[in-house]
Amino acid sequence: VQKHFSEKANIEICEIKNLPVFNKPDSQEPPEEVEKIANKINEADGVIISTPEYNHSIPAVLKNAFDWFTFTTRPFVDKPVMITGASYGRLGSSRAQGHLRQILDSPEIKARIMPSSEFLLGHSLEAFDEDGNLKDEDKIKELEEIFDEFLQFVEITNQLVDDKYSRNKDINYFSWRDN
Repeated sequence: VQKHFSEKANIEICEIKNLPVFNKPDSQEPPEEVEKIANKINEADGVIISTPEYNHSIPAVLKNAFDWFTFTTRPFVDKPVMITGASYGRLGSSRAQGHLRQILDSPEIKARIMPSSEFLLGHSLEAFDEDGNLKDEDKIKELEEIFDEFLQFVEITNQLVDDKYSRNKDINYFSWRDN
């Protein structure tokens, strides 16, 4: 995605595999690794989350990242998000994407999820060439269409949010301390 759409958008990949394991700390100050990613999310016009599917859900490392974000910085509030995913099987992360939508739509996260669009890539082990490019022309075309829709979704969502709301207005709506 980053390489294929480099002419249309500046896409930065943020790895979450090295975030510390969340275990509700006494302080709501994020660890440095969490804060760096949260700052990048805050600065971004939109976010693309690509998830594999492990046991019909998102991987633990992705859930861990959301736990840190909701407990500390809440960078996804009103942020436009596109979901993609891949799996070794033929369903292409459909169940993981469903769970991810539920998580992103929760009051703790409050992301603006692009509706009615899923990019599901099944049989991911065979889907790429030796340079990491998708091989199936139909899947490439599908991804291009969804990405163009996402660019429009980001523009419209950010205009709505900027005109009618403030990303920070309801940021304290949910509190881990009050529950």
